[in-house]
Amino acid sequence: MNKLTEETKLMRRIEQRFAKGVVKYGLIEEGDKILVGLSGGKDSLALLELLARRSKIYKPRFSVVAAHVVMENIAYESDTDYLRNYADELGVPFLTYRTSFDPSTDTRKSPCFLCSWNRRKALFTIAHEQQCNKIALGHHMDDILETLLMNLTFQGAFSTMPPRLEMRKFDMTIIRPMCLVHEADLVELAALRGYRKQIKNCPYEKDSHRSSMKDVLRRLEEMNPEARYSLWGAMGNVQEDLLPEEV
Repeated sequence: MNKLTEETKLMRRIEQRFAKGVVKYGLIEEGDKILVGLSGGKDSLALLELLARRSKIYKPRFSVVAAHVVMENIAYESDTDYLRNYADELGVPFLTYRTSFDPSTDTRKSPCFLCSWNRRKALFTIAHEQQCNKIALGHHMDDILETLLMNLTFQGAFSTMPPRLEMRKFDMTIIRPMCLVHEADLVELAALRGYRKQIKNCPYEKDSHRSSMKDVLRRLEEMNPEARYSLWGAMGNVQEDLLPEEV
């Protein structure tokens, strides 16, 4: 009997968690045309591969398009040839879209928020132009839990990025098919696949709290190896009768 390679075992684990998230949260339906925001990071590269593979094997039948958004006022050197070749090898159409934002237009919001929101708006534009009904983002389980911790800590809100979000204003559905995939597995996959890193030199990145929340999540898992699953389960187990009432 052939012994499974470490890469094969890793891919099986990722694909099992990927499939579980897709099915559990009803993320893909017959006839979907899904736009993938391909930033060039490990998460979006893995997402494109997982969706491309699934679109050729499993029902329901759906199609995939990849788009890379270039934010012209951020020093981010994207290797678009690499991204295009990567998409081509997966049999996925690829396109680029250029845009920018002015952080002085809304000083109430952080530049990180404005950049992210303008990238998202660009994806909405591309999706409508390509007649896509869904946009897939590369957020994994760690991203979702870190956002939960950030919102609790800085906004006083029990909220995060849901696996599926209906954007009625834009007539679009946002999906996060890797919602149950662990970041550690994606880091390992990137090393095995030899993903080429994109050069990022964002002047606002130091202002982000996400790296701090990565440390918080890691420390919680040191206290309890099952902490991530407890946090995830808590989002569906809100016991309102045991919480303070609003005055």
